[in-house]
Amino acid sequence: MKRSLLAAVCCLFITLAYAEQPKPIIVEGRYSPSSYSLQPAETLQTEAELASSLTEINEAFENKDYNSVIKLGHELLEKGFEDPNLDTALARAYEDSGKLDDALYYARQAIAKRPSNVEAYTTRANIYFQKGDMLRAREDIDTALKLNPKSTRAQEMRSKIYNDASSSRVRKTKQKSKGMPPWFFVYVLCVLAVVAFYIFLRFHKAKQGALEEKGRSLKEVNIKEQYKFIRPIGEGGMGKVYEAYDNVLKRKVAVKRIRPELLKSRYVREQFLAEARTVAMLRNPHIVEIYTVIETKNSLYLVFEYVEGQTLETRLDIDGYILFPEVKGIFDAVCKGLSYAHSHNIIHCDLKPGNIMISDTGIAKVMDFGVAKRVPEGGGVDPTTIAGTPAYMSPEQQKGFMTKQSDIYSLAVCLYESLVGQVPWSVKGYDLATKKIVLPSDISPTIPTEIDYLIETSLNEDPALRIQTVDEFNDILQNARNFKKQN
Repeated sequence: MKRSLLAAVCCLFITLAYAEQPKPIIVEGRYSPSSYSLQPAETLQTEAELASSLTEINEAFENKDYNSVIKLGHELLEKGFEDPNLDTALARAYEDSGKLDDALYYARQAIAKRPSNVEAYTTRANIYFQKGDMLRAREDIDTALKLNPKSTRAQEMRSKIYNDASSSRVRKTKQKSKGMPPWFFVYVLCVLAVVAFYIFLRFHKAKQGALEEKGRSLKEVNIKEQYKFIRPIGEGGMGKVYEAYDNVLKRKVAVKRIRPELLKSRYVREQFLAEARTVAMLRNPHIVEIYTVIETKNSLYLVFEYVEGQTLETRLDIDGYILFPEVKGIFDAVCKGLSYAHSHNIIHCDLKPGNIMISDTGIAKVMDFGVAKRVPEGGGVDPTTIAGTPAYMSPEQQKGFMTKQSDIYSLAVCLYESLVGQVPWSVKGYDLATKKIVLPSDISPTIPTEIDYLIETSLNEDPALRIQTVDEFNDILQNARNFKKQN
């Protein structure tokens, strides 16, 4: 399996080496539409150097010389290669050398760059397994098998993870029962059976009445009787979104069907429902409103306000990036919506361009608050059903803890991507070791230097050293000059 992975990495590296890199053209201080990546073009490595490096990586893996693999992998990264398979190879090398924290970082990088990366999910599942985090290990290996049910390594890893969980339960049971005579368990079972039978006979009618009442409150709702589903308009980690028509209220709506596997646990389902109902109370012109939450026996639906327009993600896919004056207007609305939510102690948890809607009239709205969390005043929350989108997640969120400053971190990543066309981690020149980003004003002369300070501060690893409120973030943004001061 390792050789198959290395062969895939080698093929992809050679393809990258021969691919013609786009050349940015600067006209009167602006980037032309052809320079979508906004990166300067230069030759990364000669063919001979690349072939030699790939041969050394292959030999090092065969010899289990993981230090050499890691060294060569970092050299290739520093020379400009940003392929997710390279991150996957580094994750495997760190994993095999026992450096699990480093392995986990590169596995996350690989997933962030390619969410369908089966090998990266499988590797991260094994890392979580070795760390003893069985819940996340099972989630990752299940995701890998959904992406590719035929993956041999993923199948073997799933068997290993689930068998170990079962064995652990058996071992714990045996340890508890050690020293007890066999007849004791027979006696306990008999007593329990008698008690259970008595309870069944005694409270049969009352129980039947309660079940009937519960059945009436959770009766199956045929959602298609009220809503006519027109077309799918989006899909994310939580589920699929459809454009629909409300036959009762005679209006367009957006309906999100939550993935059933996220709601298998009754506790998680109840938590999700409670939080969704809380968020449904938010009323702000810059937040896409949740009209209702529909619970059925088999699924859960969130019915949203339908907004005619496009997401910021779609806009960036089309235009590459957006000029600063327009970005100010878009993010002024985003900040107002996010600030309103924070004032009600609700954090978004998954802010990204795909969750920012720009209407046909130019008004921006934050959407998908259906996965948000309520937090104590000044506190944080440990997520149970959603962790966010890796490329936009703060360091503490990647560790499973979120605060209002986590939303500010994601907001800064979205602002950077809107101005530059890429998230900070994918821009050539980003220093992985020091986490030093390439300043926006160094990429485009139309970006004010105040924005450099705003983004750098908001992306600080320590939440306490970031911009602390969305209002402060927006004040700096709106007061920034329209153009960078020329020297």
